[in-house]
Amino acid sequence: MSYHGNSDDGERNRRLYNPYQDLNLPTQTLYKLPTSPEYLFQEESIAQRRSWGENLTYYTGIGYLSGAVLGAGKGTIEGVKAFETGDTLKLRVNRVLNAGGLSGRMFGNRAGVIGLLYAGMESGMVAVRDVDDVFNSVAAGLGTGALFKAASGVRSAALAGAIGGVAVGIAVAGKQALKRYVPI
Repeated sequence: MSYHGNSDDGERNRRLYNPYQDLNLPTQTLYKLPTSPEYLFQEESIAQRRSWGENLTYYTGIGYLSGAVLGAGKGTIEGVKAFETGDTLKLRVNRVLNAGGLSGRMFGNRAGVIGLLYAGMESGMVAVRDVDDVFNSVAAGLGTGALFKAASGVRSAALAGAIGGVAVGIAVAGKQALKRYVPI
């Protein structure tokens, strides 16, 4: 079979390359993937919660994304309020984008750090106590708030810790009530 020739018979003298031709397997079975989750260790399949790494990634990502979206919205409003009468459209768009990007970064980073601290503390509490209950979540919220504001002084740290603990307590209580009344 020749791969060289005129443009007239170019398609006639070519064959398609099949990388699986020497494997002697039907190509349908090559792409049958498992539908159940796969675990490295058997103990992970028994637990009905995310691993500490998954929690860390989840809470940090959700925190950063939600903080960035809320901050961008706040910054966009600030950028629109900062319009001046002689501004061109290009200058107004630039003002909105700069203000939205600045606030989005700040809020996103703060919320991401809070998510990171919370996930680490909650997973640490589960590892130390070997029990996964409401107390772990509330204590992690309290510790997260206190640690996040620790540089601002003892009073600010105590207030932020109390706010964090109460916020997580309300969220956990709401989640439990929702599970009770809404079957999933």
